[in-house]
Amino acid sequence: MRTLFSTAAGRILLSGSLGCALTVLDTNVVGIVLPTIARELGASFADIEWVVSAYVLCFAALLLPAGSVADRYGRKRIFLCGIAAFALASLACALAPSAQALYVARAMQGVSAAFLLAPALAIIGHAFHDEAARAHAWAVWGGIMGLAMVLSPLAGGAINALLGWRWAFAINIPICLLLGVAVLRHIPESRNPSPRPLDLPGILSFSSAIFMLTWALITGPEYGWSSVAFAVRAAGGVFLFASFVALQRKSAHPMLDLSLFRSAGFIGAVAAMFAYAASAQVMASLLPLFLQNARGMQAGAAGLAMLPFALAMLLLPQVGRRLARTWSSARILILGLCTVALGNLLMALAAHAGNGALIVIGMAVLGSGGGLLNGETQKAIMGNVPRERAGMASGISTTSRFTGVLAGFTGLGAVLAEGARHSMASALAGLGTDGTHAGEFIARAMAGDFGGAAQLYPQQREAAVAIAQHAYGIGFSHVFMAAALLALCVAAIVAWSVRRVSRPAPDPSTAAEPIRQTPQS
Repeated sequence: MRTLFSTAAGRILLSGSLGCALTVLDTNVVGIVLPTIARELGASFADIEWVVSAYVLCFAALLLPAGSVADRYGRKRIFLCGIAAFALASLACALAPSAQALYVARAMQGVSAAFLLAPALAIIGHAFHDEAARAHAWAVWGGIMGLAMVLSPLAGGAINALLGWRWAFAINIPICLLLGVAVLRHIPESRNPSPRPLDLPGILSFSSAIFMLTWALITGPEYGWSSVAFAVRAAGGVFLFASFVALQRKSAHPMLDLSLFRSAGFIGAVAAMFAYAASAQVMASLLPLFLQNARGMQAGAAGLAMLPFALAMLLLPQVGRRLARTWSSARILILGLCTVALGNLLMALAAHAGNGALIVIGMAVLGSGGGLLNGETQKAIMGNVPRERAGMASGISTTSRFTGVLAGFTGLGAVLAEGARHSMASALAGLGTDGTHAGEFIARAMAGDFGGAAQLYPQQREAAVAIAQHAYGIGFSHVFMAAALLALCVAAIVAWSVRRVSRPAPDPSTAAEPIRQTPQS
């Protein structure tokens, strides 16, 4: 490893990998400090959802165009612009006076993260041409990303306890400064001599569609699933997504090449990536809420308690690489999805029963499934496309990953809100209260402000806190069950794709005996 980083290509790899890791570190550190942010800024549960969703939304929507911009105008130049913008957006987050100002700054941070990650990936890919060297480079990159995932909950807990939540964002500024110096010194400029033109209608329709659908999912628990607000936003999102698909069909240079989805193997691999992100990777943001609001842990303790999940996510890709010597990619995907489903089922039981030992086991199993998928999903997608389409496939892979994180956080957040609100309302009615403060209690408790919620019932303070924590546990049991169901459904889709790829198909040029398609994975 030391020899690798002493070479010019190794220093490029290290600089690019650290830029990518910064985006992961920031996302997962913020997950730990969310309850503190909610209490100190007086934020609602919807506000807290937007703190995460605004970042991931802009990140996911702009990854493909950011890659095109970097190819056209220079990867080093755009990488430096992304680093500078990320530092400024982090400063805006650290100084945010309100929850609304914070999630606007987080949206800016998501935009800059896209223009940081996309050129960094392209720079690494451009620096290594030999297949063996490229495979080793991506393995090192994966290790650095996994290490960032392990360290982020610990860092988030320590920062929250010692410095306060604002430093979870402010710490990015000196990191960006050092990274910028490394990029200036070690990374040469490169660009694509024949860049693809930007698909502006596709960019606008796609980003608008996922914004409207995200807004609808956040609106649902607050206004009701039968409300006009939810219906209008959901219908708008569906219409915009249908418009995006129609535009991609007609475009000469589409942002998303829909012809790739004619391959059943590609569909299965993309679905597995989405499900991995929505049922396993998203738990890096949801588990801290569970540990703090349902289990009553402080941020530092929650960061330590995340270790079984984070370490499994780091170590299991190595197991996946060994399995790949004898197992097909689809078989590993099915194993990973089923393991994620089992981990979520164990977490659902633990959340309902409040069993601490079962929580540790559930997180380890969930992280193990996630680790298998994290190491295999990208490989499966790239193995189901021709080599000349690798750039487009890589963009689809990354976009489906972060769209899955966004859909998972908002969708599972809606499940959490619905289950927890209903449980709190029922428990408060059983407490013998007149219901005067029930609405305000639920709003404060959903945001994690249990102290403020309990003040509404000063004579029954301990019982009120217990109601809020138990309701969060019930809500999270529903969350884990929904995540398990998603993983199992996609495991079935992957199994279908394997049968579809291996099914005999007639040669269109002759009506004679059928030929057998060759799996691309």
